[in-house]
Amino acid sequence: MSKRNTPQRRHAILALLAEQSEVSVDELAKRFATSEVTIRKDLAALEKNGLLLRRYGGAVPVPHELIGEDTQPVSPYKKAIARAAAGRIREHARIIIDSGSTTAAMIPELGHKPGLVVMTNSLNVANALRELEHEPVLLMTGGTWDPHSESFQGQVAEQVLRSYDFDQLFIGADGIDLERGTTTFNELLGLSRVMAEVAREVIVMVEADKVGRKIPNLELPWSSVDTLITDERLPTEAREQITERGITLLCVAVEA
Repeated sequence: MSKRNTPQRRHAILALLAEQSEVSVDELAKRFATSEVTIRKDLAALEKNGLLLRRYGGAVPVPHELIGEDTQPVSPYKKAIARAAAGRIREHARIIIDSGSTTAAMIPELGHKPGLVVMTNSLNVANALRELEHEPVLLMTGGTWDPHSESFQGQVAEQVLRSYDFDQLFIGADGIDLERGTTTFNELLGLSRVMAEVAREVIVMVEADKVGRKIPNLELPWSSVDTLITDERLPTEAREQITERGITLLCVAVEA
């Protein structure tokens, strides 16, 4: 099986585990003709998603009593937006991925893009990036941990960002104000604006139901935004208002 077929290999690992009740790293590496490092990344990713439990040298199924009923899968709209966003990234690009569930949904799409350099302020994003088969060069902002946004913020993070320049910033939003720009419930706005300053293209990723939300805190004015990726539910009037501002607008369809 090709190393590029990561999802297929992980599915096959789960199928094998269901048959055998236990698998070893050595056995899996030989079966799939890949390295033990790759297999360990597979097992780590599957464990993170609650699909197995790692044990020394291998993995076992999750006991039934530990399987939760309230897992929240990524919405099909976020997945479609994430695929479109990832499609705009060139090989060997230098990018920033801000914290958030929509931006994080893009990470599984990055495994086949070699040579990426990725800066983030999110531990969740950083951990997910480390599980990719083609692991990018990972940079962290550092700074002060903000439990509300689950990300690093503050002056230290801003200073680190200003030491670099990037091709693209991928950032979410709590809302889109058609008159002002992107909005947020978080009052810590400085880092987002610095991210936009040091990136040549600012790409906002939001589901269409966030457009028109009335949220007081302006995060990025329209003058700081280059591209908005949302889904096909966006009304025609809103599309016209956004494109009239010179914003590149992508309204993606959800795959059947």
